[in-house]
Amino acid sequence: MASPFSVAETVERLKRAVEAGGMTLFGVVDHGAGAQSVGLTMNDTQVLIFGNPRGGTPAMAARPLLALELPLKALVWDDGHGQVRVAYQDAAELGRRYQVPAELMTPLSSVGDLVRTALAS
Repeated sequence: MASPFSVAETVERLKRAVEAGGMTLFGVVDHGAGAQSVGLTMNDTQVLIFGNPRGGTPAMAARPLLALELPLKALVWDDGHGQVRVAYQDAAELGRRYQVPAELMTPLSSVGDLVRTALAS
C-alpha cells in the first residue's frame, strides 16, 4: 500500500491506530538506523510489532508454528523512488498457511482496516 506520508509520520499514525484499536504496540524495529549504526546505508525502513494476546493466543495454542508469525507486523519503508509503502501479512493467508481454523483468525483480521485507517488523510 502506498502512504501519502513520510516514513516517520506513517509509523506514528500506525502507532496511534494500533492503540486506538485496543492492541498493544510491542515495539518498532528501525532497520535503517541499525544499518547506519554499523556504517551501512539503507532507505528508511521500520517494522511495527503489535497485537492483542486475547486474539492471538487461541490461534497460537491451536497451531504453535503460528507463533513464528505473531505478533502482527507492519513494514513501512521508503522505496527509493519518492514513495513510502506499507506492507503487512494478511491474517487469512496466515490462517491458510498454518491451517488455523478461520474462526480463530477472525480477531487478527483487522490489520488491513487498521492500515487503511492510519493512511487516510
